[in-house]
Amino acid sequence: MKTLNEVIAAVAESASSGITTAFNRNAENFAKVMPLLTKCNGKIIVCGVGKSGLIGHKIAATLSSTGSPALFLNANEALHGDLGILSAGDVVLMLSKSGTTPELMRILPKARQLGVPCIGIFGNIKTPLAMQMDALLDASVESEGGPLGLAPMASTTVSLVIGDALAAALMTIRGTTEADFASNHPAGQLGKNLLLKAADVMHSGEQLPIISPTQSIKEAILVLTRKNLGGICVSETDQQLQGFVTDGDVRKYLSENDNLQEPVSSIMTRNPVCCNPEMSLGQVLNLMENPQRQIYVAPVTDSVSGKILGVIRMHDILNAG
Repeated sequence: MKTLNEVIAAVAESASSGITTAFNRNAENFAKVMPLLTKCNGKIIVCGVGKSGLIGHKIAATLSSTGSPALFLNANEALHGDLGILSAGDVVLMLSKSGTTPELMRILPKARQLGVPCIGIFGNIKTPLAMQMDALLDASVESEGGPLGLAPMASTTVSLVIGDALAAALMTIRGTTEADFASNHPAGQLGKNLLLKAADVMHSGEQLPIISPTQSIKEAILVLTRKNLGGICVSETDQQLQGFVTDGDVRKYLSENDNLQEPVSSIMTRNPVCCNPEMSLGQVLNLMENPQRQIYVAPVTDSVSGKILGVIRMHDILNAG
């Protein structure tokens, strides 16, 4: 009897080898599929039932989110009225482990009537249903990887990755940009990171914590406490950034010293990491998470004049919008 570790490893190995084998044997098949998807001026209707249906849901969602309009159509529901969603100009993408799903077979007459091409992602490509596809992608696997070899495991993984590959190829063909992607994700963190800029969430005006370099560390602590942003800009009246002090800088100083009358210039970072107002939140987050110099709050300065415009925290990015 196999150990649990051996059972787990077998599932991973079957999925991994299944993906590699599938992509090696489908090179010519992808070349037939992509023109059908690229020329689609309607929707990509993804069909399946059971576990294939669940994978189909994800593929349709990925296609739509990356700029290729797609809908999942449960093949059972399709036969009871939902097939009305199918229109001329669409493409049907069918998923089936067996390649014999009868519900999919009964969708074909409507597709043919409308002149809609059908693409199959099948675990068996030698079936009557497979023979009627306009293009076919072979998602068969040698082993599912599970103890009984019955539950779809490796085969669903292979189908899912094939679907992701189709979405990625369409993005490349259509020249999908970050802005395009963000427009489809306006409410999620991905969209906010791409659409919003530092200027949209930074603290400025009366919220801006600022102190002159000659003022004392005690005064800096008072400003840090009052503004409660975790950092304070150090500048003369000309608003040119001379340094930056964080809560951490103060704690480090107090762990070794107790003279609060020292000038704040003695503990400030003279060349702090700065953001400019036009940086996307994603760019700011990458800057803050740099392994070489991780920070949680940073000044925002004008990229030309160097004048202080605001302060931005990681918290502001994660809670934007």
